[in-house]
Amino acid sequence: MSGGPGGVPLRVVLVDDHPVVRDGLRGMFDLEPGLEVVGEAASGPEALAVVAALTAGGAAPDAVLMDLRMPGGDGIAAIRALRELDRARPRILVLTTYDTDRDIRSAMEAGADGYLLKDTRRAELVRAVVDLCAGRPALAPGALDVLLARTREVELTEREVEVLRVIAAGGTNRTAASRLLVSEATVKTHLVHAYAKLGVGDRAAAVRVAYERGVL
Repeated sequence: MSGGPGGVPLRVVLVDDHPVVRDGLRGMFDLEPGLEVVGEAASGPEALAVVAALTAGGAAPDAVLMDLRMPGGDGIAAIRALRELDRARPRILVLTTYDTDRDIRSAMEAGADGYLLKDTRRAELVRAVVDLCAGRPALAPGALDVLLARTREVELTEREVEVLRVIAAGGTNRTAASRLLVSEATVKTHLVHAYAKLGVGDRAAAVRVAYERGVL
C-alpha cells in the first residue's frame, strides 16, 4: 500500500477514549508501511492539543480517526474546531459504533470527510484512510444512505448530482461514465463544474459540502 507523496508514510492521529481500541488500531497500522501513527488522544480537546502540537512541530497529521462520544469531550465539537482552523486538513475519518442518521448528519455537517463503523474490516479501514488523504470519500453504507436521502437543491444540474452520487459510493470517473453512459471526459467536466459551484477542490470535499448544503 502506498503512502503519501514520494512514498512518505501518511501521518495518522487516533482519537478514542478506550485504550484497547487505540492499541488495536496502532497495531493494525504498524503493519502498514504507508501509514504511521504519530499521535493518540482520549477526548476531543486532547485531540485538538495533539494536532496543534504536531503541526507546530512541522509534522501535521494527514488524517485523524475520530470517535464521536467520549467522556472527556465529544468528537463532533473537535471536528468542528479542526475545520475552523483548516477547511481541508487533516482529513477526518469518523470511526464509531454509532450509525444513527442523527450521528451521521452531525458528523458530516461538522466537517468530517468520511464515516465508518468499528466493525469495518482492516483492509477496508486502511484503504479508507488512504482514499481520504487522496481526496476520495469513504462512507459506510448507512452514511451513504443518509447522504442520498437528503433533499436535493437545484444549484447543481441533474447530471452533476448523479456523478456525485457515484463518487460518494466510492466510484471512479470510469464507473460514473459507465453507469451514466457518457465519456470519462464528460464526467470530469461535470465534476469540475460541481467543484466550482460547491467551492471545493476534490472529491471528498465535494461530497461533504454537497451533503451539508442538502444537494445529495
